[in-house]
Amino acid sequence: MSEDWAAVARAIDQRTHELGLRQRDVAKRAQVSQATVRELQRHTVIRRRSTRTLEALSLALEWHPRHLLSLLEGHTPPAVDDPVFPEDDVPTRLDAIERHLREITQQLDELNNRLRDDRSAVRSDRPG
Repeated sequence: MSEDWAAVARAIDQRTHELGLRQRDVAKRAQVSQATVRELQRHTVIRRRSTRTLEALSLALEWHPRHLLSLLEGHTPPAVDDPVFPEDDVPTRLDAIERHLREITQQLDELNNRLRDDRSAVRSDRPG
């Protein structure tokens, strides 16, 4: 599947202008860095972004949570009031939960590694 990051960039750019928002406003609403918003809006850094980031930005721009992900995947975005998951779509809901858990686990692993590195650095700095 091909990802259309240019479509994501155009949508973010157009929507920020429609809503009269600056990048820092969008970043604050979405709780992501302003650099992330800038990279996506200007389509300058191509790298995989988490589903959570795209959902947070969609919500910050007053769209359905899956709006930007739909554009990225080449689909028509859902309407704002569409359900995130159809009521009877248990497999899709479980897949989404598993994806979020993997993202959380990865973030926790990164934090644990940083803490371990910081503790090692503190121990090595102590006179002994």
